[in-house]
Amino acid sequence: MTQGVGTTSASGEADLPSPQERRRLRESAELTHGEVAAAVGVSPATVRSWENGRTQPRGRKRKAYARFLTRLAASADPAEPAAPAPAAGPPDTATPRAQTSATRAPAADAPAAHAPDTPKGSGPGAVRVSPAPARPVGSRKRPKVAAKRAPKPPAGSSRHDGKTPGKAAGSNHIPLPPEPPEPRPEPQPRPPAPQAPTNPAPAPGSDTPTATAEPDATAEPTATPESDAVAEPEAPVDSGPLTPAQVYDALYAYAAPALVRQAYLLTGRRSLALEAVEKAFLQAWARWPEVATDPDPVGWVRAASYEYALSPWHRFRRAFRHPDKAPAEAADRITMDALLALPTAYRRAVLLYDGVGLDLPDTAAEIEASTPTAGLRLLNAHAALVARIPELAALPPAQRSARLRERMGSVRPAVSLEPRPAAAVRTSCERRSRALSRAALGLTAVIAVATAYTATTAPTQYIPPLAPGSSVSGVPPLSGPQRFTEQSKELHDRLRSEPAAGPARLAPKSE
Repeated sequence: MTQGVGTTSASGEADLPSPQERRRLRESAELTHGEVAAAVGVSPATVRSWENGRTQPRGRKRKAYARFLTRLAASADPAEPAAPAPAAGPPDTATPRAQTSATRAPAADAPAAHAPDTPKGSGPGAVRVSPAPARPVGSRKRPKVAAKRAPKPPAGSSRHDGKTPGKAAGSNHIPLPPEPPEPRPEPQPRPPAPQAPTNPAPAPGSDTPTATAEPDATAEPTATPESDAVAEPEAPVDSGPLTPAQVYDALYAYAAPALVRQAYLLTGRRSLALEAVEKAFLQAWARWPEVATDPDPVGWVRAASYEYALSPWHRFRRAFRHPDKAPAEAADRITMDALLALPTAYRRAVLLYDGVGLDLPDTAAEIEASTPTAGLRLLNAHAALVARIPELAALPPAQRSARLRERMGSVRPAVSLEPRPAAAVRTSCERRSRALSRAALGLTAVIAVATAYTATTAPTQYIPPLAPGSSVSGVPPLSGPQRFTEQSKELHDRLRSEPAAGPARLAPKSE
């Protein structure tokens, strides 16, 4: 038995259970803080504070909270009878919540929880129905949303497997193949209980006299948020999460054609446009974790392709010194000539704002400029385009952007702008990465071998080379000191034997 919450304290205020009991009642009714807050008329933070015991309700909020907890306790207590359910309306007008509340009843006894489900109908399309226990109508118990039952993605899937591109006009979302839904487990059988009839005829084959009347087996069952009495088709075999290659191919197939056309409007050269888009997707595959986790992967690739297409170094390449053949239509030629006559900064801003459809802050962020600077560039670019395109001069300024977008979208190039397949681009990127990796490893191995050979064969000390000898003429040979005579030897011995200083030198003797 749950503790009562409808008593009154000595001060006149309704008594409330402990904070732990409040939380237990809410969790047993499977309600969120927001649902309790909506029922009482407060914020979810206030309900959370009441359940934690930091604050206590006062006045009318306390009474409303006490009544709400009383209903929760009554609905959670199996011994108390359930409140009578209101009569259901016509089947075609009954809402899912009304049908769910009307078909619930408390469990009769514990052993009945293992009773088998009652089959609905007897044909091959019959559905197995699990009657659910009813709750009082005033319990404010919301039906479960279908999203809460959806299976969670596997923990091993990478973050970028299901990533879709963010905002960008004309390239907002990547059409990825939908993942097949995982089959939900069959719900546990629940005991039958008295329920209010919702249909005039009972379900055929039902052996429970108090069960809710079911619609005909041939009629399509009404899907309710908490009812499992819906015929579920056999779910297809789960193929697992998408691989990075599949997501990359989907991104390429979705964004590459539009990016090639935009690059062609920027440069007027088919080969440069195709090369710019391919280089951008090569960078994207080489840095795929960064691109996959980016909020706007299409914008990431678009910025890379624009940077490559508008690089000033292309003017030194012989193949890109002159634009390709002009379009056949005169209006298209005027539009292309007007766009190519703009400076590169103005051209890029006009294409992003008027062609792609980005707003001014996003355009400024992509061209790496402030919002006022981007707006000034657009004004100057529009003025230059109005001077070159007479059709824009006849329109008011508010309609020029839309008309300019139509003109750029209707340009028909004289050359084909079909990009290569995604698999070919990805394979070439992988082949190039493998070649660079092998070259780097080979160069490292050569340097290591050369260093080891040098360290092994190099001498441990330096021995200077001896200069070759040569004869020198005109110089007398070195003879050395002269030989001693007898007198010289005697004098030499005397000098060594007698001291060099002494009394004899101060007082010489006369001989």
